Amino acid sequence: MLDLDRLARCEVATRLARLRELLTEVDALLVTRLPNIRYLTGFTGSAALLLVPNDGDTLFVSDGRYATQSVEQLDAHGVAARVEIHTAASEQLDVVADALDAVARLGLEEHGISWAQARQYSERFAPVECVAAGQLVESLRRSKDPGEVDRIRTACAIGDDAFAEMLPRLGAGISEREFALDLEFAMRRRGASGVSFDPIVASGPNAAKPHARPSDRIVGTGELVVCDFGCVVDGYCSDMTRTVSVGEPSVDAQRLWDLVCEAQAAGRAAVRVGADVTAIDAACRDIINDAGYGDAFSHGTGHGVGIEIHESPRVAKTGSGTLVLGDIVTVEPGVYLPGVGGVRIEDTVLVTTDGYEPLTLTPKTLVI
Repeated sequence: MLDLDRLARCEVATRLARLRELLTEVDALLVTRLPNIRYLTGFTGSAALLLVPNDGDTLFVSDGRYATQSVEQLDAHGVAARVEIHTAASEQLDVVADALDAVARLGLEEHGISWAQARQYSERFAPVECVAAGQLVESLRRSKDPGEVDRIRTACAIGDDAFAEMLPRLGAGISEREFALDLEFAMRRRGASGVSFDPIVASGPNAAKPHARPSDRIVGTGELVVCDFGCVVDGYCSDMTRTVSVGEPSVDAQRLWDLVCEAQAAGRAAVRVGADVTAIDAACRDIINDAGYGDAFSHGTGHGVGIEIHESPRVAKTGSGTLVLGDIVTVEPGVYLPGVGGVRIEDTVLVTTDGYEPLTLTPKTLVI
């Protein structure tokens, strides 16, 4: 069984101070996205508000279900905050409003609230000016600390091990849905708290759908099978895709797999501190374009991974920015031919001073 105490400790206690350094355009930030609240405080519940002033005490507000849990978790992570527990949402907003006496401009996480919520906050907190504050917490979340890396590395290792155990079952007349369920259970048996997204197991023609849902279709001999999956360890996600064939594939399938494998290797080789995300995408995409399959590569090359399965940065031809030390990203080119099948190969990698460290270690082997 997985022993979380053996993992490095996440540096939660330092994060509020780092966030305050970014509050140059607002007097306080109202954090409403639960992944961001977890990142800043260690709180894992399903309801909370966090008011972070650029000078003064942090306010944590939740409901009666979390009266004990919130105090325990914040204390365990060394987070200093005033905790207020109120059952009614209106009472929770009253507490926040009362804490805004010295606030003229309040930042809101516009990527995590609805238009209705923005109006509600503006009306409830008047005369405080509510303004869009961008993705301040998300920017902090990009560079992972040793504890975060440890959890993602462990989640990746669980995925590797579970997939190795389950892989022979693909040749035993199993359906896509059965394999997906068995793979999930195998990861949970190894200590994962759940899956980081619904697994994709797509065989034959279904492999041509990048986000196919597992069906009752039986995996056939000589077919390409795309397996895309991940799990969660102490709140952190993993992500990996391998494409395999049960028995010898066709010549065309082998050629397609070789092409994507070459493109994926080129993308990984482009990963380093300071690399433009569009250059990493181009390293994969140019190889696929040159082979005449550019139109069949219908998604970006990768994304950040952490508390959420899709985080910044976005590694795509329409992405922006460069990689930073401690980024954890995927490299996952694919080619999909409707009615025929498809190939995607994906690794999760850590950006290091020397380039990158692969966190997903399952060998890239087509025939099983």
